[in-house]
Amino acid sequence: MSANTFGKLFRFTGFGESHGEFIGGVIDGCPAGIELDLENIQYELNRRKPGQSEITTQRKEADEVKFISGLFEGKTTGMPLAFLIANADARSKDYSHIKDMFRPSHADFTWQQKFGHRDYRGGGRSSARETATRVVAGAVAKQVLRNYNIEFTAFTKSVGEITAKNIPSNPEINQIESNLVRCPDMKAAESMEELIKKVKKEGDTVGGVVECRIINVPAGLGAPVFDKLEADLAKAMLSINASKGFEIGSGFKGTEMKGSEHNDSWQKTDGKFSTITNYSGGVQGGISNGMPIVFKVAFKPVATILKDQESVDIEGKKVIIKGKGRHDPCVVPRAVPIVEAMAALVILDHLLLNNTFTFAQTK
Repeated sequence: MSANTFGKLFRFTGFGESHGEFIGGVIDGCPAGIELDLENIQYELNRRKPGQSEITTQRKEADEVKFISGLFEGKTTGMPLAFLIANADARSKDYSHIKDMFRPSHADFTWQQKFGHRDYRGGGRSSARETATRVVAGAVAKQVLRNYNIEFTAFTKSVGEITAKNIPSNPEINQIESNLVRCPDMKAAESMEELIKKVKKEGDTVGGVVECRIINVPAGLGAPVFDKLEADLAKAMLSINASKGFEIGSGFKGTEMKGSEHNDSWQKTDGKFSTITNYSGGVQGGISNGMPIVFKVAFKPVATILKDQESVDIEGKKVIIKGKGRHDPCVVPRAVPIVEAMAALVILDHLLLNNTFTFAQTK
């Protein structure tokens, strides 16, 4: 598989750069006969697109997706699903002043070292612009997974030092989408929004955490050792731009507990197995146990700030980087649908792999 392809059976390949003519993708391995709700796919894209509020980048992109293969009469054919999204509001001149410089905490230096030639316009392929294509693929995966009643809910858990503490056990989408930061704790959401506006005014940025909950995942997805479900979820999440941390279940807080406190005891109620607690986050031994899968993803402050910074150019000479262009003061609110999308890709891929394994067992 290439570095731009994700998945084993449900495979997604993305292409395009931040300031190219198009970004797009190809989905291979999608089951035939799935009636795609194109309006829903567009809705998911609209949740991620730039320019949606005063606390996001003001780049204006319609992000209208166009499928060019793999659909007939509104249903998937089982052939590759290919789609395009136009880049309509790229301003390459905003980056001409840094084409020979290495911006702090960007991929400029590492890309130059690896490839010897890089697209400096908005970060090229390393830009978060490419995540729009992941959202399309994830939206398709979600629609396949509806047949299994599997649902995904992600939301902003924290921004900076502000953490949401009054989260409903099953947050509704209207609660999450009721505010600019996508946090179902309304009081915390107000404080988060104020903080983001403050750092934006200062020309700075701030990070945060996205929490994701997946319900109705059947027990048995994943495999021991190298194909553990949480390992693939971790890889998916850490492949998202600006992500710097992943934890599932109790995560790092679990290190402060004793085994007698942390163990999830089993019970059987109305003929169904479940655990009394869920410190495992829905995965044990690398395999889903039927409980809700709960994980968090940490996102760093956006690297582009509107303050002067010292750095060097490609010859090693000291330079002053002057921040320009249109950037998010906090990536977390727009990362919410991306986290859901990547989670859906992982779960569907493992579901298809599990079905193949189960079929082989019955032969």
